[in-house]
Amino acid sequence: MTASDTAPASSEPLVPYASPAAAAGAPYIETPVAYDGILLAGFGGPEGQDDVIPFLRNVTRGRGIPDERLEEVAHHYRHFDGISPINAQNRALKSALEAELARRAIALPVYWGNRNWAPYLEDAVQEADAAGDRNLLALATSAYSSFSSCRQYREDFARVLDETGLAASITIDKVRQFFDHPGFVQPFVDGVRAAVAGFLADGVAADGIRVLFSTHSIPTADAERSGPREGDPAHRDFGEGGAYAAQHLAVAEVVMDAVAAEVPGSEGIAWELVYQSRSGPPSQPWLEPDVNDVIAGLPELGAQAVVIVPLGFMSDHMEVLWDLDTEAMDAAAEAGLRAVRTPTPGVDPAFVAGLVDLVEERLNGTPAADRPHRTALGPWFDVCRPACCENVRAGFKPAASGIAP
Repeated sequence: MTASDTAPASSEPLVPYASPAAAAGAPYIETPVAYDGILLAGFGGPEGQDDVIPFLRNVTRGRGIPDERLEEVAHHYRHFDGISPINAQNRALKSALEAELARRAIALPVYWGNRNWAPYLEDAVQEADAAGDRNLLALATSAYSSFSSCRQYREDFARVLDETGLAASITIDKVRQFFDHPGFVQPFVDGVRAAVAGFLADGVAADGIRVLFSTHSIPTADAERSGPREGDPAHRDFGEGGAYAAQHLAVAEVVMDAVAAEVPGSEGIAWELVYQSRSGPPSQPWLEPDVNDVIAGLPELGAQAVVIVPLGFMSDHMEVLWDLDTEAMDAAAEAGLRAVRTPTPGVDPAFVAGLVDLVEERLNGTPAADRPHRTALGPWFDVCRPACCENVRAGFKPAASGIAP
């Protein structure tokens, strides 16, 4: 019998769809939970030209966007033969996770499902149910706190359980947001260190190098609502951009401090958090500045070289291949700047090991005080707090792995 089996029962749990250990809503689950499987939750992406518009309809479902407007975005995918690399990357991540779990003798299957394209989350939970694995620990492929990077996945879990009729038999908890876990941070340190050292070795002075940490822009109103809300005991003043911006800034500072300590002559290199991939109407405020606008202005600041860091992303999917490797690198060439785009974590061994560490935290009930984190903001919560990461356009929908607002 595990600690989760002896947790007090409640007819109205604070956290719906949760394991008994998480149902009471404590921010950190510090008792062991006997999970049956891991749910790897992805965004999904098209795998051929015929998939592109149906995929984009899924991404924008409920927003009434006509196909002719979707085609304006579709050219990013069509440039790559209609194939997003994200599904192949998640297949590789699934395999890497399975290998690391086996290496540690953790006998948990990994079920993979996407939000917007096959294999869908519905397929994954039904596969788990058919195998008799009904106490799942979700690992969403996004590290930060916001509606699109956390709560929307949790809403998808709830929707899928309800639509498949499995809400009464399957529970889904979720690992904490891992933006500052050492396994996620270290690949970025490695990439920036190599890029900076390379520019210095080629004769570029430190004051001629700029490091731009790039992440997906989101509506300003959503950013302000990321993280615990005012009135919650876990709330703090995250500043402009809410927890979403604060988390990125904190990680970027850790990366630059590590590089300064490891690369002689790199102290004082200027850096900035920038945003990319905006998709909202011009009338709607989104987080700024845009990465390409910043790059265009770097020469007048005396910059000769730019390091572009995809800090908001786990792998080299379309927002990296198009918005950074194509548009941002073109902007750097037009500005006469030397440019390097550093790697995403992908299946870096440190990252994969870190994800399994997060799984072990929940299997073992690791106390929050013993959980590794690289910023003062962490470790983040196992159970999301009420009203965090609201989508102001749609309001709150039922969500797993968090206290209902």
